[in-house]
Amino acid sequence: MPGLYFEEFEEGHVFQHPIRRTVTETDNVLFSTMTMNPAALHLDHHYAGTETEFGKPLVNSLFTLGLMIGISVHDTTLGTTIANLGMTDVTFPKPVFHGDTLRIETRVVSKRRSKSRPKAGIVTFEHKAFNQRNEEVARCTRQAFMIAKTGDA
Repeated sequence: MPGLYFEEFEEGHVFQHPIRRTVTETDNVLFSTMTMNPAALHLDHHYAGTETEFGKPLVNSLFTLGLMIGISVHDTTLGTTIANLGMTDVTFPKPVFHGDTLRIETRVVSKRRSKSRPKAGIVTFEHKAFNQRNEEVARCTRQAFMIAKTGDA
């Protein structure tokens, strides 16, 4: 399904995204090394197993954030977004580990027509990620600058 245009979003609508993703050790190692994050908490099994309360490596939280938003794109903004304007209120209430399978839901918080560009609008989304135990592992608010079908206010 392609992304939706500004007019097609309804405040309060919740998307239950059908794509789920199991996070692998390779995902975590590649992302952490590609982004120059050498934290032992993500990469060193011995350290994570003996020196942390978790007992095993944690998945890099920025990977979790990117995956959460990426999964949402297919149903919301694919091909209809101009730009992301920002992400706020980012939280990670529970850790993500190798082997966790994440599902995502997105709620349309608000929308408004752009004052400077009549064929665009700003949509505010709240994204949430849940693991296979239905525990919330991530949440953020995102504002997207969206293409509108018409210039009508």
